[in-house]
Amino acid sequence: MAARGPEAPSGRALREAAENLFQELQEHFQALTATLNLRMEDMGGRIEDLQKDVNDLMVQAGLEGSAQQPMVRPC
Repeated sequence: MAARGPEAPSGRALREAAENLFQELQEHFQALTATLNLRMEDMGGRIEDLQKDVNDLMVQAGLEGSAQQPMVRPC
């Protein structure tokens, strides 16, 4: 990069404002990423619970093959 000369006061203020805005955006993005990761983990747990409940219901209904095994009807 080329060496920069002294900046005008308005240029310095603009640069600082841009850097502050970038820092705020980066912090918001990190917080959003953390929130999304927590929600995805929660949703994964709920899906696992749902799969277990479906399997339990199939066993109670007398369908020994769990939801993870495809049911094959006899010909």
